[in-house]
Amino acid sequence: MSGWDEGAVHYSDQAQFPHGAGADPEQAANRHTVLRKFKEFIRNFARPNEPNVFPYRESLVQNPKFLLVNLTDLLTYDKDQDLRDLLRKNPSDYLPLFETAAAEVSANLKARVAGETGEMEEPQTGEVQILLKSDEDPVSMRALGAQYISKLVKISGITIAASRTKAKATYVTLLCKNCKNVKVVPCRPGLGGAIVPRSCDHVAQMGETPCPVDPWIVVPDRSKYVDQQTLKLQENPEDVPTGELPRNMLLSVDRQLVQTIVPGTRLTIMGIYSIFQASKTSTSHKGAVAIRQPYIRVVGIEETNEATRGPANFTQEEVEEFKRFAAEGNVYENICSKIAPSIFGHEDVKKAVACLLFGGSRKTLPDGVRLRGDINVLLLGDPSTAKSQFLKFVEKTAPIAVYTSGKGSSAAGLTASVIRDNSTREFYLEGGAMVLADGGVVCIDEFDKMRPEDRVAIHEAMEQQTISIAKAGITTVLNSRTSVLAAANPPSGRYDDLKTAQDNIDLQTTILSRFDLIFIVKDIKMFSQDKKIATHVIRVHTSANAAGEPRDTKDDNWLKRYIQYCRSMSQPRLSDSAATSLQQTYVEIRQKMRKQANETGESTAVPITVRQLEAIVRLSESLAKMRLSNVANDIDVVEAVRLFENSTMDAAKSGINQHINLTPEMANEIKQAESQIKRRMGIGAHLSERRLIDDLTRMGLNESVVRRALIIMHQREEVEYKRERRVIYRKA
Repeated sequence: MSGWDEGAVHYSDQAQFPHGAGADPEQAANRHTVLRKFKEFIRNFARPNEPNVFPYRESLVQNPKFLLVNLTDLLTYDKDQDLRDLLRKNPSDYLPLFETAAAEVSANLKARVAGETGEMEEPQTGEVQILLKSDEDPVSMRALGAQYISKLVKISGITIAASRTKAKATYVTLLCKNCKNVKVVPCRPGLGGAIVPRSCDHVAQMGETPCPVDPWIVVPDRSKYVDQQTLKLQENPEDVPTGELPRNMLLSVDRQLVQTIVPGTRLTIMGIYSIFQASKTSTSHKGAVAIRQPYIRVVGIEETNEATRGPANFTQEEVEEFKRFAAEGNVYENICSKIAPSIFGHEDVKKAVACLLFGGSRKTLPDGVRLRGDINVLLLGDPSTAKSQFLKFVEKTAPIAVYTSGKGSSAAGLTASVIRDNSTREFYLEGGAMVLADGGVVCIDEFDKMRPEDRVAIHEAMEQQTISIAKAGITTVLNSRTSVLAAANPPSGRYDDLKTAQDNIDLQTTILSRFDLIFIVKDIKMFSQDKKIATHVIRVHTSANAAGEPRDTKDDNWLKRYIQYCRSMSQPRLSDSAATSLQQTYVEIRQKMRKQANETGESTAVPITVRQLEAIVRLSESLAKMRLSNVANDIDVVEAVRLFENSTMDAAKSGINQHINLTPEMANEIKQAESQIKRRMGIGAHLSERRLIDDLTRMGLNESVVRRALIIMHQREEVEYKRERRVIYRKA
């Protein structure tokens, strides 16, 4: 019978029969009064602005299975005897009472029905589930302590796992082995078991065998059941303090709430903070009878969808301030000046990051196909060019963001993993970084250091914006509507201008085409620029403590709120003239690329496909979204094309090309250098590159000519680089 009563020691009264319901007449009278008040509230409550509309009564008529009650309405209806406080302090006592009241009211609202004999009979009272909601702010999961046990709490988080549906007994039918006496015992709600009596009530007659101790056996077929499911709720990534692991909480949902939630959904839940005895405790805790696991018995769920994510209730002053800001002429410049102000230069990267934070418009076509509205950006280039600083800034500023590093991320950690539950031994899904950041941004640093098989896992998430799982008997699709901001280094550590674009951008075409903008960030050695950067860095270091911290956080917070407001309020579309000009531009870009491919005889490192056309559309929409406009005009398209040409097109044309227009003198010099290299190195010989160049420069050859000759020989596969390009090996 271990399934029925999980704890060996019983510690709480049943919810259906609170604290001696029948024994104390005063308490019974009090319960009767409360029941009457609840019934009056459901029947008579009307909001002040609509005095003749009774929302709860109508809701019961339309859907007699459940009733969604706002706790604020209870307060406005009943100011003297506070029903809301009773529900807050003793929810497990008064919630069943509220459900009884709702069931009785529901039965009274129905018309009488004709029975089998033809007489009019009262309708059957069905069960009604009460779901609560409240407008107060949720408590942090870390703040839940012993003082909240058996009280009503409200917390928010993200679902990371959902179990299968189980049948939970509400009443257990017991049968005595000896006298066949039948007894019905109520079960504790939530994860509690039933309290089975030790002895039978039957008094033995003369000649009968008296009933032994523990005579009861459970009759499962005659017991009453409801559906139940357990969920795992984890803290929102943005609420976890730095350097700490996110906490999670077990939730128990039943009846109407079962199978309404999939992993990866953000929730705000109302529930009763309860405790249960874990069935399979470790051996060290076997004797510790008083130690219990906390869980929350859910009595109300609100899904925080993307539009209302976070503190979405903007005040009137904020909305006016946002509209005033959007009405100014130079919104785009103002926003870009607020993006990573501590980083010098990189104007186009800042503009691209601004577009990524605002995002384009998500569209659903008539045939059900979804087009993504999120913008993906890749920063590729030399070390110490502030790539990781951009990622850290976006993590702080985006309303939802997850930061991860390429080397420390596996395919399962980025998408979703299947985990086996210790107690039930069944599999369940846990969402990874791309699922947790649904509706936000994933920042992936060291993108080039990821294993190729892990990088493939995010292909689907970047374009279709879903993650399909088929593992361990679980086949499902999770949403991952995220933007990806990735930073990577070229294969040799630094960007080498003497190599082709393919060699510098060592990523597959499949992943590159999914990035809307690809920036090649170079560390250019220029005296004037170096001087400016040095001045800027030293000023940042010297004035770091002097600058008032609160002002910065307020500024960051303002930008975060503005981004949130724009994303929820504005869904721009292209104007007709902008669409026409964009078509022409795209066709011209494709023609240029075809011409270049014909001349060189090979395709570009960064492909220009229809995805890139969609990228320009998304960029135009995000520029319109910044100024809260519903139409993206020609100016937006021009700026979007400029950004695209300065990033992805430049990346496609970067590096050395095979068709360098060599002058005859230079070609002659390179040929000479080649013959000297071949004379210096026999087939199969190894030689240090530095030593080879030094030897040939002593013979009077120019160093850059020797390097170029080596590159051309490497492209013809006559030589090969080894040991991180330090040693040259001459092939046959």
